[in-house]
This record gives sequence, structure tokens and C-alpha cells, in this order.
Amino acid sequence: MGFFDGIRGSRALDFDAGGPASAIELTRRRPTVSLTKQGAVHGNLRVNLSWRMRSSDISGRGGLGAGLLRHPFKLFKPDMVQAHTQGMVNVDLDIGCLYELADGTRGVVQPLGNLLGDLNDPPYVKLSGDDRFGAPSGETVYVNLDHADDIKRLLVFVYIYDQTPAFDRTNALVTLYPGTGPRIEIPLDERQPEARSCAVVSIEHVKGELVVRREVKFVYGFQSELDRLYGWGLQWGRGYKTKA
Repeated sequence: MGFFDGIRGSRALDFDAGGPASAIELTRRRPTVSLTKQGAVHGNLRVNLSWRMRSSDISGRGGLGAGLLRHPFKLFKPDMVQAHTQGMVNVDLDIGCLYELADGTRGVVQPLGNLLGDLNDPPYVKLSGDDRFGAPSGETVYVNLDHADDIKRLLVFVYIYDQTPAFDRTNALVTLYPGTGPRIEIPLDERQPEARSCAVVSIEHVKGELVVRREVKFVYGFQSELDRLYGWGLQWGRGYKTKA
């Protein structure tokens, strides 16, 4: 079954009018958007992952109030610094992308195994950066839409590498930045405390249009489980990242 079998009878969401600062949030009720209708099918599509710990987890159940009474100078510390000084904050989110090309070639771009891809040659998808601390810049996958006709489908996913599952304690956000039109946001705000991986967003040709669809499907395993869920058929083994 294809990604978009469930939406064949409905129109993909058009881009809202607005400048570069505007944004579209994909939700369960409005899960799709057409890049074609915006004319955003050329140039590089930037897909960014960013996250930070929930403030309630950083500060404890009582919030910042009790902590500020004992440590008033914490008021002047940036939230991200506060997060990184807590022993409980030990999350490493990674972004990856499963791809299938028009010629049938299938594979994955991800930090594990140093499978970083290529932007100007197949698979026309490239990973840039491996952020292990939830910095504002996050991690980014680039897709060369000048070769959109060579790409059959993409599945962008996020997983927790070698740490305790903590999707329920992170404010993770995947944002797509097309060459034209507003950015597209997919927040991972569902409470899934035991999940280790999440299929976030798919990109596929549908009736002559390049359509982005919100997936946000959490699984308790890793990439191989996402593969089975979406029928990629790859062979998986244990992967490792180079040390920072």
C-alpha cells in the first residue's frame, strides 16, 4: 500500500498565502500539503530536526518557582544551559531518510554507518550535521528537487540513538523549508515514552504533484521496524556513529 492511499479522494492542502516568515503546521486533520502548487519543486528542500527538553522535566515537578527561591541566579541562565546541566537530560535524537528512486534503487541516509548520501548524484538526498545536544541549529537533510522526477518516495524519520527512550520529554520539531513558500512544521508532541523511532513525514508524487504528508507514527524498535511498516525491504544490521 502506498503512502497516500488514504488521501486519494481528498485534495492536498494548498500553501497559505504569506511571506517567508509564515508557516504551515501539518496535523492529523490537515496532514498534507502540495509542493507543486506552490512551485516549490526545484532547488534544495531543507528538512531540519531540532529539539529541547520540556521545561517541566528540566525544572522538576514544581516548575522553576521553587528552584529560583533556592538558586535565584538560575533566572539569568538560558534554558538550554539549564537543560544541559541536568544529569537526567541524556537524549540524542537523529534524523534520517529512507529513499526509493524511480529506477527502483532503495536505501537510507543517516548518521549511523556514515551513510550521508549525495546531493548532486543519486540518491539526491544528503545529511548535514549530527547534533547530539539539541542545539538550535539541529540536524538537516537536504533534498535536491531539481531531480524530483528521479525520486519515487522519501520517508523522513527520527530515532533515539543508544539512550533511554524519551520522546515524551522532548519538544522535537521537524521543519521543511522549500525554495519558495512558507515552511512546513511537524511537531512530535504525542506522548510516546517507550518509543525509539518515529516516521515523521513522507514525500511522494501523487497524481502529478509532489505531496508532503504528515506521518508521525512511533515504533518501539529502530529503522528495521520502520522499514517493515512502510515496505522498504532493506537488510539492517547494528550501526555505530563516530565519536564526537
